[in-house]
Amino acid sequence: MRTGAVRRRVAAAAPRRAGAVHLWHSGAMSRLLVFQHVAAEPLGTLDPLIRARGHRISFKNFEREPDAVPQVDRYRGLIVLGGPMNVQDHPHRAHLRHEMRAIEQMLAQGKPVLGICLGAQLLAHVLGAPVQRNPVKEIGWYELHKTAAGASDPVLAPLQARSTVFQWHGCRFDIPRSAVHLASSADCAQQAFRHGDTAYGFQFHLEMDERLIERWLATPAYRDELAGAGLAHDEHAIRAQTRQHIAGLQQQAAAVFNNFLDLVGQPQRRRTLPSREWV
Repeated sequence: MRTGAVRRRVAAAAPRRAGAVHLWHSGAMSRLLVFQHVAAEPLGTLDPLIRARGHRISFKNFEREPDAVPQVDRYRGLIVLGGPMNVQDHPHRAHLRHEMRAIEQMLAQGKPVLGICLGAQLLAHVLGAPVQRNPVKEIGWYELHKTAAGASDPVLAPLQARSTVFQWHGCRFDIPRSAVHLASSADCAQQAFRHGDTAYGFQFHLEMDERLIERWLATPAYRDELAGAGLAHDEHAIRAQTRQHIAGLQQQAAAVFNNFLDLVGQPQRRRTLPSREWV
C-alpha cells in the first residue's frame, strides 16, 4: 500500500487545509454506520447510548459480507469495531481495503470517526502511521495513563488521569503525524489519538460489560490466544479483576462515548478530495 500517497491525500482533509469546501448539516442524515468484523465484537455498551440519541445504526457485517463495499455519503458518522484480523491482512482481505477507503472518505467529509482496537489501527494506517506487532500482548485489565493533551481533550476528558481499562490486542499503531497523542500504558505507549476535531482511535475497549467479557473468555479462538500469550494472569484473574473494575469503566465509558456522540450532531465541513484507488 502506498503509505506516502495515503498520507498526502488524507492530510488534504485536515480542518486547516484550504480547498473546495461546502457545509452539510447532520440533521439530514439518519444513521450511524458501524463496521463489525466478527459477531463476538459488537458495539457493547455503546449500542444503547447511540439509540438513546435517536440515531439509527446501520451495520456492515464483514463476517457475513466479506466483499461488501460500504457507501458512506448518507451517514452521520462511522464507528469501526475490533476483530481478530490485522491491518497487514489487507492483501487477502478485500473488506479491509474497502474499510480504509471508507474511513478516508469520512475523514474527507469531516464526519466523526471512532476506531476501536482494530478500528483504531485501520484509522492510523489510513493517516500514514505504521501498524505492527506490540512486544507483548495486552489481554485483560491494564492501567491507562492520559497525556496532558488527553486530560484536556473534549471527548476523553471524563477518563481519570489513571484509569483501569480492558484490553485485548497484539498489535499497536504509531501516532499519526497529523494526530494528537492522548493516552498510553506501560506495555503499549500508543493507546489513543485524535485527528482533527472529530476522528478518534482507541486501542482499548471501553464498550465492555461483564457479559461481553465472559463471551470472549468462552470463545475458543480468544481462549487459545490468552493461553498462548505468556501472560502472568489467566481467565480466572480476568474475571476477578472484571468484578473489581467494570463499574468504574462503564461509568467513564458512558461519558466518553456521549462526548463523541455530541460530535455527530454538529454540522461539519466537507472537502472534496481527488479520487485514488487503494492498492
